[in-house]
Amino acid sequence: MTLKQRHDSRLLWMIIGGISIVVLLFLAAQWFFAEQHNTQEPTTPKVSAPVASSDHQNLKTAATADSDAASEPAPNTLIDESILKTPVPEHPSLAKEEVAKLDDIQAQLKDQQATLKAQHQDADTLIKLKEEQLKLLETQLAEQK
Repeated sequence: MTLKQRHDSRLLWMIIGGISIVVLLFLAAQWFFAEQHNTQEPTTPKVSAPVASSDHQNLKTAATADSDAASEPAPNTLIDESILKTPVPEHPSLAKEEVAKLDDIQAQLKDQQATLKAQHQDADTLIKLKEEQLKLLETQLAEQK
């Protein structure tokens, strides 16, 4: 092995080592900042899955009964009752922001409702197909005996 080839391989290993150190430092910084971010409280409200409108009335009455029993809101409620009771801000831009936020929540609820309806329809068709499959298998077993 010549001297030039030996220096080329050393240079290659130094470059690989330097890049590895930079990558490790980057990953360590990402891990540190992600851990620091997870320790803070989330500020966005979480919305649970929507329910049918007839069930919504039952949930409201159940939520008011549960709120008397416990200080925290029931996990089955769609939205926090405090949202409905809070006054609308007097400043126009804050009011628009509040309306936009509520519109976003409403759009999410409609999307979830549509998804749930589609899932229920898919589940119903799967149940029907499984029933047909079971009937066919029962007839095949009856023919074999």
